[in-house]
Amino acid sequence: MEAKHHYRAVAKSDHLGSADLEDFIEQKRPLTFTIREVKQQYGVSVAGKKGDFNIAYFVENIKPLVLNSTNAKQIKSFCGGSPFVEDWKLLPIELYLDANVKMKGEVVGGIRIKPIQPKVKVKLSFTEANFDKAKQVNATKEQIEKSYTITDEIYTKYLAHGSAKE
Repeated sequence: MEAKHHYRAVAKSDHLGSADLEDFIEQKRPLTFTIREVKQQYGVSVAGKKGDFNIAYFVENIKPLVLNSTNAKQIKSFCGGSPFVEDWKLLPIELYLDANVKMKGEVVGGIRIKPIQPKVKVKLSFTEANFDKAKQVNATKEQIEKSYTITDEIYTKYLAHGSAKE
């Protein structure tokens, strides 16, 4: 099958756009992310125009999202109504593409934040206390990561665990 190229891919952007979300959807990647923080930035170039913007930065390795007023209001609602961007931290959100987004009276489509905040299961850390149980089932790192967060250092200790026994 021939590779296809989105027409907006040539206009590289430093910020998350519809084309990026379309790529995620095509790759069957989840659209749930965690906002690390929101910053008010002045004189920033967005889509070739300089301006002042609220920009959301994510825990995940994705481009930041320039917040329009609709998305900013949605985040505000997730923070108990706080209008202060400094309070908009560590928030799980789910993005979607809305073909009906208007800009300057023209329907252009865009990114929206779903009005229902996703529930994110917090994983416990994999520790030495888990080694014996995991070793009994020969758990791989991938299997462990389904239920726990694990550092490289702990994983190395886990691999060595029990190898010195008789």
